[in-house]
Amino acid sequence: MPLTKSWIAAANDPTGPFPLNNLPYGVFSTEELPPRPGVAIGDMILDMEEAEAAGLIALTDDPLFDVPYWNELMEEGPAVWAALRERLTALLKDGAAEREKVEPLLVPMADAELHMPFMVCEYTDFYAGRHHATNVGTIFRGAENALPPNWLHIPIGYNGRASTVVVSGTDIVRPLGQTKAPDADAPSFGPCRRLDIELELGAIVGTGSDMGQPITLDQADAMIFGYVLLNDWSARDIQAWEYQPLGPFQAKAFATSISPWIVTKAALEPFRAPAPAREKPLLPYLQDTGPMFYDIELQVDMAPAEGEAKTIARTNARELYYSAAQQLTHHALCGCEMNPGDLLGSGTISGPEKDQRGSLLELTWSGKEPLHLSDGTARSFIEDGDTLTLKGWSQGDGYRVGFGDCAGTILPAPSFPK
Repeated sequence: MPLTKSWIAAANDPTGPFPLNNLPYGVFSTEELPPRPGVAIGDMILDMEEAEAAGLIALTDDPLFDVPYWNELMEEGPAVWAALRERLTALLKDGAAEREKVEPLLVPMADAELHMPFMVCEYTDFYAGRHHATNVGTIFRGAENALPPNWLHIPIGYNGRASTVVVSGTDIVRPLGQTKAPDADAPSFGPCRRLDIELELGAIVGTGSDMGQPITLDQADAMIFGYVLLNDWSARDIQAWEYQPLGPFQAKAFATSISPWIVTKAALEPFRAPAPAREKPLLPYLQDTGPMFYDIELQVDMAPAEGEAKTIARTNARELYYSAAQQLTHHALCGCEMNPGDLLGSGTISGPEKDQRGSLLELTWSGKEPLHLSDGTARSFIEDGDTLTLKGWSQGDGYRVGFGDCAGTILPAPSFPK
């Protein structure tokens, strides 16, 4: 599919993230405007609250965009999602008849502050990247026991904390917790010393399912509204002490960052990719029914407090072993009710090469092989003042579908209350 041209010049930049082919959804504010839904187009944001109030957008009898989140639209389902995309394309394409009505509703992106694009109902994080799972298993259990016995049969996941999912640009406070050195007799208390990232893709559930009712893979795919970049910050030393037998807890609960723009499933349709080769056949309910993965280029940049950013990893979302639809299907299999606004993290996305690893745990092989930043300093894990930025895009014919950055800067741990 080639570039669809817009009357907004910046939207036709072949290297820009927000062409008319994208139309991602976010929430923005300015000095004059309180937070409200907006659509990114080139270097501008279309004010959806004002567009609806002006009658340019009329999808339902009741307003959808008078609240600072996209959940109201999500709940309407795929037919309304498609109608909105069609209407936005008509308003913003080159030669649009209603251009004069739309122009006053555009806000320069440079003047806007971005907020959480949706209300997170529940958050579940998966472990669906085979290269990551193999690397981590090798580090902790040896190559012969790298993958758990169930890994090639089910998407492994755990329930996370929706309350600490934050938008890109939010500072992240280094967590406190219990850790235990291998040669220590007892645990100690203090700031995390092995702070890490996880390069992930987040799938947003748009329509829900009923408690007690499983869903098929195709139903799950239809339920997904869109995707964001996701960084599931991880306290590796806290995790190592706490995770047996029930898995991560405080090591993951302190923060999860997402990119500010929801890239819709419709925008990613041209970039669908086939499933990887299956070493073991999946049970029928998980068997692939078509290409449900995506060709999304991914990148991790790391910058010290006083220094330039350096790219430390590049990979692709095609490296996942389980798709978001498979994760969602398995999640609901037991009868778990899924709700609009549920967020599913893919798990760390790593490739087969060293520079394709999506976490510092892998990149430095648990600290044994430090990497060097632009200022010449070495890192095994993240230090205070460091900024980590995830980037992602799908490359089309003369255009890119971009996600916007997912960034966070680490602040020192707090003092424990006395």
